[in-house]
Amino acid sequence: MTTYKEFHARSLKDRDAFWTEEAKRIDWHKPFAKVLDYSRPPFAKWFVGGETNLCHNAVDRHLAPRGEQKALVWISTEVDQEQSFTYRQLHAEVNRVAAMMQALGVGRGDRVIIYMPNMPEAVFAILACARIGAIHSVVFGGFAAASLAARIDDAKPSLMVTADGGSRMGKVVPYKPLVDESIRLSKFPPAKVLILKRGLDPSMPSVPERDVDWATLAKQHEGAKVPCAWLESSEPSYILYTSGTTGKPKGVQRDVGGHAVAMAASMQHIYCGGPGESIFTTSDIGWAVGHSYIIYGPLIAGMTTIIYEGVPVRPDAGVWWKIVQDHKVAVMFSAPTAIRVLKKHDIAWLKKYDLSTLKHLFLAGEPLDEPTHAWISQGLGKPVIDHYWQTETGWPVLTSAPGVEKTPIKFGSPSFPAYGYDLKLLRESDATVAGPDEKAVVVVEPPLPPGCMSTLWGDDERFVKTYFSMFPGKLLYATFDWGIRDKDGYYFILGRTDDVINVAGHRLGTREIEEAVNMHPGIAECAVVGVADQLKGQMPMAFAVLKDPAQVATPEGRMKMEGEVMQTVNQQLGAIGRPGRVFFVTLLPKTRSGKVLRRSIAALAEGRDPGDLTTIEDPGALQQIKDCLGVK
Repeated sequence: MTTYKEFHARSLKDRDAFWTEEAKRIDWHKPFAKVLDYSRPPFAKWFVGGETNLCHNAVDRHLAPRGEQKALVWISTEVDQEQSFTYRQLHAEVNRVAAMMQALGVGRGDRVIIYMPNMPEAVFAILACARIGAIHSVVFGGFAAASLAARIDDAKPSLMVTADGGSRMGKVVPYKPLVDESIRLSKFPPAKVLILKRGLDPSMPSVPERDVDWATLAKQHEGAKVPCAWLESSEPSYILYTSGTTGKPKGVQRDVGGHAVAMAASMQHIYCGGPGESIFTTSDIGWAVGHSYIIYGPLIAGMTTIIYEGVPVRPDAGVWWKIVQDHKVAVMFSAPTAIRVLKKHDIAWLKKYDLSTLKHLFLAGEPLDEPTHAWISQGLGKPVIDHYWQTETGWPVLTSAPGVEKTPIKFGSPSFPAYGYDLKLLRESDATVAGPDEKAVVVVEPPLPPGCMSTLWGDDERFVKTYFSMFPGKLLYATFDWGIRDKDGYYFILGRTDDVINVAGHRLGTREIEEAVNMHPGIAECAVVGVADQLKGQMPMAFAVLKDPAQVATPEGRMKMEGEVMQTVNQQLGAIGRPGRVFFVTLLPKTRSGKVLRRSIAALAEGRDPGDLTTIEDPGALQQIKDCLGVK
């Protein structure tokens, strides 16, 4: 039996042999000529010359061995519906949507933006893109029109796929007005918009010549057969936008072959999920977890994947565990925030249902605190594996790998570096290796393993500048997270080194929120910081300077202005970016060179020492922050 330590070491020392073995887990239309081309660092090309297709590996190759097995189960506690599709039915639906897309002029290499709730048709659309070689870009349904417009202008899609609406806690969220507004705001709008009418927004307006009804077009293409486009391994499969330290979102670009191999390998080594077993991933398809572990990973592995539209406490706090029981779930994947929500409810909900089929619960998206890790582990009586990864990586960077070796779990720790990652903890000051229990920056020595981003869409220069320039003179991938490693070799993640915050697993750049706040006509400037929050991990907090301070001279004026600013953020970014509080000051604490002291503001908001303030221009600015927060 190989120890995990030996397995990980081999993945770095003998990359070619290791990944050649893993690549046998998928079908290749044409074998690859070279495992890795790293002739242009830091750009890595995996399985060079090989041709494959993600949809073939996720759907077609399962038709003979398990065509009648359930592939996809959709459960919505929002609209009280449930649907399931066998691999054969999924194949028919994906072919049909592929034909619909082709009829709308979509071809290989074209971009398709998918702005939909968690529902089967979204999965069909994603797999249809993969089938015909189009590049999908799924945008989370919680983003507002301006955010969607920014993604349209970067991707320049030929088609947008959407629905009339989604639902959250039983309340309808209309999508179409946001889509129409985003297209009005964009410079490169799609020629066609394909709309699934769910009956959630009966008054939905339609734009002649542009808007196409899903049901009408689907009828015309019933029984369609569309062949898979065989793509070279390094061709792009999808773009997924993620926040950064600038206001402009970054389009993470994933390849085809490396992604397929990484997914297949992770289902075996990390998730321990095999053909015929069920997996329940509670994410939204708009996030990387949804792409990797609702859709591609489970289907490539021949599993039954459950897609859920709803929240963890509706109709009650036992809904997820009932799903585990009813669908004999073997593997479950969720986020720490969701578990912290469930922690507020009676632990009896965990005991009410038969969870005997469940092998593991995996948690990712933000740091998992030790008390929550202990609570859910003891409540379930099952291994709960924390792991750490990023949109950019597409699969875990730090994790336990029970498919290789069942290593002991330490609460609050995502265990060890995943195979393929040459991980290091380096001191920020001089890029030297940190000692045990010493806080340092988590970096990866490239090449990044298969499945990680290949570049940023249309911007190789930004890819290098953003991720490989933290340590001058050294080519290292920076995660922008602080971490420590204890004496036993277990890693712990401590939070961001930059101005990106993690709200319930959703990454948001403080600059994006600041830009949204500044859209209010009464705001002169503002600073947004992430503040520790017991439930969501972090919460944005805004400190704004008004053009006319008299507007907030009274408590009523402050309340009114705070409400207006929050509404402005809602319109620009969506509720996901709304600050927990907006405080008004007459000046922001800055250095003499004009840099806002965000770390000092965040420290004060969390009751910590604000650090070295010798460079501050006006100490009175910091006192105003203290007064707002009630800090002595």
